[in-house]
Amino acid sequence: MKSKDIPITTAIRHLRSANVDFEAFEYDYQEKGGTRQTALELGVDEHLVVKTLVFDADGSLVIVLMHGDREVSTKEFARILGVKKVEPADQKKAMNATGYQFGGTSPFGLRKNLPIYIEESILELPYIFINGGKRGLIVKINTTDLEKLINFQKVNVGI
Repeated sequence: MKSKDIPITTAIRHLRSANVDFEAFEYDYQEKGGTRQTALELGVDEHLVVKTLVFDADGSLVIVLMHGDREVSTKEFARILGVKKVEPADQKKAMNATGYQFGGTSPFGLRKNLPIYIEESILELPYIFINGGKRGLIVKINTTDLEKLINFQKVNVGI
């Protein structure tokens, strides 16, 4: 996609300001399509499509980056965080904290500084496809650039 054709989102601005190489792709977003639909539209392995998930951990919002073909073990994640309960965040609270609509959440350029956790095996991939800050916009970035873009902690909570 030509640079001038990319929708300018907060996430795209963040990527550009960090001077990292990325490639943007637009696709036909479908409600409840998830990473499977994204992977099919892009013709890539769903394991390379990384979802940005917002969770409520005993009242505090946190983000988990997870492979598209895996789920987060909320019990294991709660144990790691030392909290009683981890559950998907309320949509309105998540949108207020991230600045992004569900289905378009990106870990780049968040409105508030939320803790970000990344499934450790994602870092073993050469590149990933991750949301570019709006529904139907995905960016391909090298995983080596993630440390330039966000502060994160590694976890093993994928099932």
